[in-house]
Amino acid sequence: MSYILKILPNRQIGQLYTGKRIHDQDSFDHLLELVQRGMSVNVFENDRTFSLEHIKQEFPAPLQGDMRTASIDLEQENGSRIVQFLYESHEIFPGKPGLTGLPATYVENDKEATTLHITLKDALLETKVILKYTIYEHRPVLARSAEIINEGSQHLTLHALSSFNLDLPDAQYDMIELTGAWARERNIKIHPLHEGIQSIYSLRGHSSSNFNPFFALKRKHTTEEQGEAFGFSFVYSGNFLAAVDVDTYNTARINIGIHPFTFSWPLKEHTSFQTPEALLVYSSSGTNAMSQTFHSLFRERLARGWWRDHVRPILINNWEGTYMDFDEKTILEMAQQAKDLGIELFVLDDGWYEGRNDDTSSLGDWFPDRAKLPEGIAGLSRKIEQLGMKFGLWIEPEMISRNSKLFRQHPQWMLQTPHRPLSHGRNQYVLDFSDPDVVDHIAGMLENVFDSAKISYVKWDMNRAMSEVYSSAHHSNEQGMVYHQYILGVYSLYERLLSRYPDILFESCASGGARFDPGMLYYAPQAWTSDDTDAAERIKIQYGTSMVYPLSSMGSHVSAVPNHQLYRYTPLSTRANVAYFGTFGYELDPRQLTEEEKKTVSRQIAFMKKYRDLIQFGTFYRLLSPFDHNECAWMVVSNDKKRAIIGYYRMMQRVNERFGRIRLQGLDENLKYSIQGKNYIVYGDELMNAGLITTDASAGEDNKKFKEGDYLSRLYILDAQ
Repeated sequence: MSYILKILPNRQIGQLYTGKRIHDQDSFDHLLELVQRGMSVNVFENDRTFSLEHIKQEFPAPLQGDMRTASIDLEQENGSRIVQFLYESHEIFPGKPGLTGLPATYVENDKEATTLHITLKDALLETKVILKYTIYEHRPVLARSAEIINEGSQHLTLHALSSFNLDLPDAQYDMIELTGAWARERNIKIHPLHEGIQSIYSLRGHSSSNFNPFFALKRKHTTEEQGEAFGFSFVYSGNFLAAVDVDTYNTARINIGIHPFTFSWPLKEHTSFQTPEALLVYSSSGTNAMSQTFHSLFRERLARGWWRDHVRPILINNWEGTYMDFDEKTILEMAQQAKDLGIELFVLDDGWYEGRNDDTSSLGDWFPDRAKLPEGIAGLSRKIEQLGMKFGLWIEPEMISRNSKLFRQHPQWMLQTPHRPLSHGRNQYVLDFSDPDVVDHIAGMLENVFDSAKISYVKWDMNRAMSEVYSSAHHSNEQGMVYHQYILGVYSLYERLLSRYPDILFESCASGGARFDPGMLYYAPQAWTSDDTDAAERIKIQYGTSMVYPLSSMGSHVSAVPNHQLYRYTPLSTRANVAYFGTFGYELDPRQLTEEEKKTVSRQIAFMKKYRDLIQFGTFYRLLSPFDHNECAWMVVSNDKKRAIIGYYRMMQRVNERFGRIRLQGLDENLKYSIQGKNYIVYGDELMNAGLITTDASAGEDNKKFKEGDYLSRLYILDAQ
């Protein structure tokens, strides 16, 4: 890709071109378009063509003639919000520095990327803004963030600072966004841009299941396989705003950052503020290519630690099997049967700490319930390990119950506004993670548990949105800092635990997928994709999630039927055929399985062990969208293109239907492939052009013969010959 900037005549930074790579040359001044327009506000005397309202910019400022969305809102001591950040200097250097206290993409070798820092200065305020760009050498990826530094004596208040701004020369795009709610996260919605502001956002204190911090702009005729697309992602887990401002001259301004509502940051003399990182991915080969760039970037240069490059253990979680009604005997019986099936990791979910028999008490009291677990977590984990399995544990460290020892000892540690009613969510309240003392206390309690036990996996949950956000640890003029400092507190606890326990696999969770964002992937390389474990719904959720997130990040489990969220019956084979395309595990009580079901589960586990390296680290393609069809199809291809797995899913049975084919992608057109279960061998170009036959029994009598009804699924395994 190419990203071309210019120092404008007024010494602001102009945007000339973003898109497919073009040849470099000495000057691109001809791309700066100036024209006289009525009602425009102009910068220079006797020049009616230079109007900031009509010039594409990198860091647009408010109240000086640009009537569109600005990148900064900085209040000064005299009440003015007018700023003038002009070019002072720039620096180009190899590599990519990190962002202190914040998640960000990275490099392992300075040759992987080049970084540009542009320093802008407002001389009157003696304040600088550093625009930080990194472009990767072999990835069509640009990372951008901004840092503001008050070098003067004024006390300023920062109300908004964007991480990224991009002005495009036209607005002929469709916007792709991932929206939903609890149990239907990240559904794909596509709509054309229109004049005015269209945006996605969160004011919930977390990135949310309602709007994911990702969107894309694609040309009208762009498909999965061809055409131009821009993808935008925000590496942050708190309140955000991502907006596209389309003016009446058909230009589009993209602006991404922390949501300005509820945000205000006192910027005292000689202090600074660093924004989170925003990412731009460019594709000239369709939305699949855009997604694949995000997948490899997040998998290889956002996720960290030992687990980044290793296949994930097949686990069983007891939540839907027992909920909070269990004791050690029950858990060990489940674990033994799970081990006999081939499962590698047992995860103990909510209900293990003292007094926790329902969701009304005990959050914050992180010590084992000896009535359920006589030898505590230490004893249980040791016994699980003796069975030949690894042991994992659920925690929800950011929350507190009124009925808890922690609340009785430290009621001021709860986020609550003085003299106002306090709302609850799931009978729980939010700890003040903007206070380092709170984070330190929770860290100490968790370390006591982790140090005493054999823990290989931690599921970190967060089960409510934030409300009545007020911190008793901060002064009245600092309350606008609390949302952001809270997320920094979450990041700091993650960092502390990761440093102390580098071998633990962390999985993030927020009542399912309500905090499935790039910021979390920096600390936990996988996330619980949704509390909705129904296979039919998971097809849509996982398909939408794949628009930006890799399969290795998606927690995906087989659960019992009838499904606990929808009371729907789906075949055991289909539940597994969906869950394979993620990290894979089970969410049920294995003691309730029939002998025939146990044999099937054992075969499923053996299949995943054989192919999980390909599934979790191969190249993923979307083939048929469940949002557009009664069918869905996707596939993953090995890096050498010698093996592929296709997942095909059909929701409702059809009657006397047409023959079916799907065109595959990503194969080597010159290689011959065998297809397991079929007695012919074909070239890759046939499979990608003529297609793979998916015709099933749909004529009536054959349905009974082959037992093919609703929620059918098939896997096609391709091996090069």
